[in-house]
Amino acid sequence: MNRRAFIISAVVGTAAISSTGLAWQLIEPNNEPLTIATSLDKLELLLQNEVTTTGQWSLYQILVHCAQSVEYSMIGYPEHKSPVFKNTVGKFAFSAFSAKRRMAHGLNEAIPGAPEISGAADLPSAFERFKQSLLTFQNYKGKLAPHFAYGELTKMQYEQAHVMHFNNHLNEIIIA
Repeated sequence: MNRRAFIISAVVGTAAISSTGLAWQLIEPNNEPLTIATSLDKLELLLQNEVTTTGQWSLYQILVHCAQSVEYSMIGYPEHKSPVFKNTVGKFAFSAFSAKRRMAHGLNEAIPGAPEISGAADLPSAFERFKQSLLTFQNYKGKLAPHFAYGELTKMQYEQAHVMHFNNHLNEIIIA
């Protein structure tokens, strides 16, 4: 590795670790169960009530995005961060989120390489797609695909990641 590449890597790595450390301090711990069953209960609550979103995404976009994430854990993500990222920043971030049992991420950031999700469409189909993705994951016996940012995860770690991901998006959903 030449000197310039080493310096750039060191600066980027230090910045990433510093920002992840700051995020660690700002994330409040969560004590509720991180299970598919809990997410299904929350999804049912959303389905039975009138809801609004406070962020840039509609409820349809949020549900399809969460379904995509669960589906990609079984079939493979379209794009990945570099192996260096996944083995350093990605692993550290997942460990921090897992320890706090809560995730924080850009709530209007698409999964890299995933198809764009339109703002409004058939909401009942989005509920059903997310529900089916969770049930399929729950019963899935095959090899799980590496996460695009965290790398290899066990089924239990993936379950936590999916539930934390959905819970993070719930921060922008208000039940009327």
